[in-house]
Amino acid sequence: MDYALIWYGLIGLAVLIYVVLDGFDLGIGVLFPNAKSEGERDLMMNSIAPVWDGNETWLVLGGGGLFAVFPLAYAVVMPALYAPLTIMLLGLVLRGVSFEYRFRTKRGKFIWDIAFFLGSFGAALMQGVMLGAMLQGIEISGRSYAGGWFDWLTPFTLFCGLATVCAYILLGACWLIIKLPEELASRYYRIAKRWAVTLVLSILVVSVWLPLHNPIVSERWFSFPNSILYYALPILAVLCSWQLFRALKLHQAVRTYLLAMGLFLVSAMGFAVSTFPYLVPFALTYQQAAAPDSSLKFLLVGTAVLLPMIIAYSGYAYWVFRGKLKHDEGYH
Repeated sequence: MDYALIWYGLIGLAVLIYVVLDGFDLGIGVLFPNAKSEGERDLMMNSIAPVWDGNETWLVLGGGGLFAVFPLAYAVVMPALYAPLTIMLLGLVLRGVSFEYRFRTKRGKFIWDIAFFLGSFGAALMQGVMLGAMLQGIEISGRSYAGGWFDWLTPFTLFCGLATVCAYILLGACWLIIKLPEELASRYYRIAKRWAVTLVLSILVVSVWLPLHNPIVSERWFSFPNSILYYALPILAVLCSWQLFRALKLHQAVRTYLLAMGLFLVSAMGFAVSTFPYLVPFALTYQQAAAPDSSLKFLLVGTAVLLPMIIAYSGYAYWVFRGKLKHDEGYH
């Protein structure tokens, strides 16, 4: 049994779940200045207060799993991305502090509103920048990082960072459509449509840029006849985008959010097609970076117990706090 491949899939799944779940609450933080009143901001924060910390569990699982099962990849990626990773973590800390302090003050509430926005924007931007740095490739020599301090900072990585912010705003707007009272939620259909257009255009730009600048990706997508199977993904992306705009037009709240998640899923599958079997594109495969099979097998046993518990906890939290919020109630 290829335990390294199983862990490759599990780490990818954890990162995808984190992006989808924590993405919407980061997006709500970026949308915070768009609120028309303090009451609306209270509702926005209360819509995610019961679940935001559980969402970040998946980030711990992805990062911790990478350290435990792919130590060589961890040793290469961390020095390459120290700066954006540090900024992201500081942003997440700032968000966490804002959640608690904002509801404990009156005069200084605006300070924590700004902090919540800056933490959300910084974390979202840096996550996209790190994705862009992975896509453009990380230079290694032997078993260590061989690039410079600022190789992660390029026009392409900044574009990926801004595209990720746009994607999170779309998820956040879709979540607010579901959770806010109807008189407030209606405005977010227009906001979601605007950012959906931006996201679709961003996906198109990245999809064109990658094969033009990377021969490995180009060969993967354009070597016939094997590549014919991969063309289902662009077709799915077009169908998902079309249905998303249709759901927004028809004001179908839950369907809108599910289709936005579907667009994320198709994009993740495209990323996997472009980079597999590389764990550190395009220098280190998952097999080269993996820990010994004995370690992978031992950790897999523990994960088989913990993973269903995490999923059950997350599902239960979303179920308990389901439904629209009311003006006179909240989590805090």
